[in-house]
Amino acid sequence: MSTTLCILVGTTTGNAQYCAEEAAFRAQAVNVEAEVLPMDGLDASIFKAGTTYLLCVSTYGQGDVPDNARGVYETLVKNKPDLSGVRFGIVSLGDSSHAQTFCFAGKRFENILAKLGAERVGEVLNHDASSGTMPEEATAEWMATWLAQAFQVHTPAP
Repeated sequence: MSTTLCILVGTTTGNAQYCAEEAAFRAQAVNVEAEVLPMDGLDASIFKAGTTYLLCVSTYGQGDVPDNARGVYETLVKNKPDLSGVRFGIVSLGDSSHAQTFCFAGKRFENILAKLGAERVGEVLNHDASSGTMPEEATAEWMATWLAQAFQVHTPAP
């Protein structure tokens, strides 16, 4: 099994980028090589069998995928690539004050990836901006369990 993690970032205000950087830090602390890639200019071809991905995405507007992640999402929907052999996790950011669209960008990615044959690892982290917890702090805590599930590594608590 590969010990490489590709962290894809879809963000409007930068909060998902902070989460991605925290996730990379946590991964590297347990000898998992991690690369953070903003989704700007990328498409569905970024997904390769045998690779584990962590998507850090925020939700904006009416439950929309951030502008910089739209190309990846739309080419997944349009091209329908076979994603068998792809493993993924999701850190989804939203605000529960928008109850009907809470963390929808993450849900959109989760649904399309699963539909195309990718395997979700662990639970999705749905961070609520109204919770009073910083999203990168929630990501740090969540990563311990997720990394253990994704890479069978022992991770110290944050």
